[in-house]
Formats: sequence, structure tokens, C-alpha cells
Amino acid sequence: MIRRQTCPVCEKELPPETGGDSPLFPFCSVRCRQVDLYRWMQGKYAIVDPLDPREIDPEALDPDAGGPRDGGE
Repeated sequence: MIRRQTCPVCEKELPPETGGDSPLFPFCSVRCRQVDLYRWMQGKYAIVDPLDPREIDPEALDPDAGGPRDGGE
């Protein structure tokens, strides 16, 4: 059986009508969305993997390379 997706803040199951096109997705409510933003602003979430310069895509750093970052295709 497939489990429904849960809100990352309160862990309630999301209603079936809440999908990727919902302004609240992946949260169940405006409150949970705001709690998540507050946690980011307080530094409670962090990316802990160190960045290795050899793994960075040079085209992603070059603003003249074109691509999704500057609207080119």
C-alpha cells in the first residue's frame, strides 16, 4: 500500500488534493510553511556536506555560459 505524503513540520498526512501545484506544497497549512521558514531563518537547518571545488560544475558558475540559471536554453 502506498502511503500519502506527510507534512515535513507536523507530519500529518497531506490531503489528496494537495499536490505539486498547491501553493502550500509540501506543507499542510500556512502555519507549517511559516514554521519551516522560521527554522531556516534561525539556522536550525544546515547543509553539512562540504563543497569540493573539483565537483562544482564550471558552467553553473559562469554567467555567460547560458542555461537555466540565466533564462537561456
